Amino acid sequence: MSQTSSSSSASFSSATQGVAESVSGAQSDALIGLATLGKTALALAVVIGIILLCSAFLKRVGPGRKGSGQHLKMVASTAVGQRERVVIVDVKGTWLVLGVGGGQITHLHEMPAPEEEIANASAPSTAAQGSDGFATRFASALRHNTKERFSSQDRKPGGDA
Repeated sequence: MSQTSSSSSASFSSATQGVAESVSGAQSDALIGLATLGKTALALAVVIGIILLCSAFLKRVGPGRKGSGQHLKMVASTAVGQRERVVIVDVKGTWLVLGVGGGQITHLHEMPAPEEEIANASAPSTAAQGSDGFATRFASALRHNTKERFSSQDRKPGGDA
């Protein structure tokens, strides 16, 4: 009987060792799996970062940027419908008024560019530093609209004033 008990205790200890080895093996496999997953995520983040940097670089320097802006410039655009627009394009000192919509472009009018626009196009830095900035123009337009609104209410026969 002692031989049976010693063989059963030996088999129990070997079974315990097997379980311990399998648990430590599972833990090491999990750590290896997490390390591999981390390396893969880092590599993916690097690739996405490179793609974003390249796209930002191409937006700034992009192919064909230098030649396209020399002779053709959009001056103004306004919507006249859901998909229709009227666009003013400056082509070498001539303004073209174009109707854009429905998959086609229609030539509406052609006129020479105003002299002040040509001067502003040749010296954009001085025009941007002028005293007639956006804030000044917006404030004067706001004052004008406010005066017009209140003066038209004063003139109405049934007004509250």
